Formats: sequence, C-alpha cells, structure tokens
Amino acid sequence: MFLISNFMHGIGIILSYLLTIYIWIIIIRALLSWVNPDPYNPIVQILYRLTEPVLAPVRYRMPDIGGIDASPIVVLLIIFFLQSFLVQSIFDLANMLR
Repeated sequence: MFLISNFMHGIGIILSYLLTIYIWIIIIRALLSWVNPDPYNPIVQILYRLTEPVLAPVRYRMPDIGGIDASPIVVLLIIFFLQSFLVQSIFDLANMLR
C-alpha cells in the first residue's frame, strides 16, 4: 500500500506546483492588462493562450461591473480553493493509505 500512498502524495505535490505556477501566470496576465502590451509579442500571446480558455467562460458568466474585468480574481479564488481542498484531500488520502 505504501506504493499507492507515495504515488498519491507525488500527484498532490505536482498538482500543487502546477496550480501555483498557474496562479502566477494569471497574475502576470492581469498586470499586463494594465499597461496594454503589444498583442504580437510572443510572450503576451503565450500568456493569452494559457489563460483565455479559463478566463473567458468566467468572464462570460459574470455581470458587468463598470468595465472592470474581475474574472482573474474569481479564477484565483477557485484555484486557492482547489489548493486547499483538492490537494489537501489527496495528501490526506495518501496518509490514510500508509
């Protein structure tokens, strides 16, 4: 059972790292939106391709609040919830299997 436990623990760690990296990508995207970057810049295009599939559905479902795009805040809250609930549940399951 320790193999499954270690496997689950490893999945939890990798998921936590991926969610943390995505948090920083969303923060960078939000900060770039304040300075109106060149849309043809390859880094800006990569950031938009990584974040737009997640931000667009949230933006579509949110009401207009005076022209302010609050979708990054909502997505960050969802990611924080996933880190505290899902990742912690995976760690607890791994500990239970030991």
